[in-house]
Amino acid sequence: MAGEPEIVLEIITPDEQIFKGNVSLIQLPGVDGKFEILKNHAPLISVLSEGSIKIKDENTQERFFKVKGGVIEVLKNKVLILAD
Repeated sequence: MAGEPEIVLEIITPDEQIFKGNVSLIQLPGVDGKFEILKNHAPLISVLSEGSIKIKDENTQERFFKVKGGVIEVLKNKVLILAD
């Protein structure tokens, strides 16, 4: 729905915050393969493998972030990624 925030995403590395904002889709490199997070996803904590994080921001533009691994936490449409 227009104007309604979808998912609040924050991507943090040991050195800096590399993204914070509203997104509609997050595609991640999991240790057992790629997986996606959409609005109202069940709570989740998972480990990430090396690869690329793909997001669609609130303007439906795709952005990519390369990671060497990390951890993701999903809770109530808030997603925190601690990335290497």
